[in-house]
This record gives sequence, structure tokens and C-alpha cells, in this order.
Amino acid sequence: MDMQIDTLTSRASTTHFVSTGTVNWVILQSDAGVTLIDGGYPGHAGAVLESLRRVGSAGEEIRAALLTHAHVDHLGGLVKLRQKYTFDVYAHADEVAHARREYLEQADAASLAPIAWQPRVLRWLSQIIPLGALSKSGVDDAAPFSGLRALPGNPVAIPTPGHTRGHSAYLVAEGEAVVSGDALISGHPITSHNGPQCLGPIFTHDPDQGAESLEAIAVTDATLLLPGHGHLWEGSMRTAVNEALSRR
Repeated sequence: MDMQIDTLTSRASTTHFVSTGTVNWVILQSDAGVTLIDGGYPGHAGAVLESLRRVGSAGEEIRAALLTHAHVDHLGGLVKLRQKYTFDVYAHADEVAHARREYLEQADAASLAPIAWQPRVLRWLSQIIPLGALSKSGVDDAAPFSGLRALPGNPVAIPTPGHTRGHSAYLVAEGEAVVSGDALISGHPITSHNGPQCLGPIFTHDPDQGAESLEAIAVTDATLLLPGHGHLWEGSMRTAVNEALSRR
């Protein structure tokens, strides 16, 4: 699998941004172990372990996983990993029921039907279905996060509802970077545009709320965007948000 790892080093921990052609995740690494932020599709579980190996860690060192949101491409790999490793999975309180699959709030065959004929979409679907995109498995004991600074990497939550009702971004690397999940991305297989952007309404629970939530990212002092899809982006978060909103 094509996988790129960008590493940011701060005083007490190291942040590894793992990007693939379909979805990304983040490894927060310190002497206390590892915090994962998201975990790809179910079929990415092995790739998550490989990314840990490449940064000198292993599945046994995972202390916790944080969800930006509970779509299958961010949750699925964690479901698989928990079949072998023991760690807690946390999400925003408004996202916990989604992670537990008490309801499912993501694009499906019906919502994708109007664009499914497009070549980019067909190619994307051919990539993600083998990765387990149709899985509806969740994490039955997902819990609301609190005291995140006690986790390896000292992440700070930035609530960004809209893409899902409980979506959360995270400030990491001592405030240098924002893990934005799908609130703000820099690319996606179904679009030719590269740069800060929002996912379209087919993929977003409440697009207007999602646009409003971006202000919480814009006001940070971070200069690195670690998105759920696309490559690492460097610049002010205000610039990133303004560019994304201009393309809505």
C-alpha cells in the first residue's frame, strides 16, 4: 500500500501524519505509548500496524484511540485492531452513539447514486469497497473523551460538528498542527482540486453547520493541517478555512 508518513517532533512527543490514497490517520507517540487518531477502513488495520512499525512502535503500545468521527473510513481499522489489542476508543459525547452504531450517519448507495456514474467516483468505489467500506460494525464501548492531555501526545479537542453531529478536530504537536478529520480536507479521490476544501453535501450531515464550525479551526495558531483526506498542508488556518469556504 502506498503510504506516506510526515513526522513532527516537539518537546515531549512526536506526531506522525500517515496519508494514503484513500484516507489518513495520525500517530501521537511519547514515552507513555501511542494515541491513534482515527484508523482508516477495516482493511487498513494491517497498514496501521505497519505505520506503527515504521515509527518504531507496535500495536501493544496503543494506549487509546480518538475519533474525529465515526464514519467507516475512520473507525473501521480501529474495530479490527481491537480484536487483537486492548485500548479505549474515545469520541465527542455527541458522536459516541454513532461510534457504537446506535445509528449510522454516512453516505450510502442511495445518496451516492446521483454521482456514481462519474469516472472518479467509480474508481474510488472500486478502491474502498475491498477495504470494507460496506461494514456497519462499530465500537460498542466507545466513550466520550475527557482529560485528553493525559494521553500520549497531549491532544486538545476542537469540536467541529457538521460533517457528523459530533465531529471533532484535535490540536496536536503543542499547537503546531490541527488534525481536522473531514471538517476540512486538502484533497479527495473524487475531486481534481488539491488544497483546503470541504466535502460535498452528499458526505456531510449538516453542511451549513460544518462551515460555521470551521471558525474554531481558523482561530488556532496552528500552521500545519493534517486532514482526513489529502496531503499535509502548510499555512495559516485562517487562510485554509477561507480557501475552503470560497469553494463551497
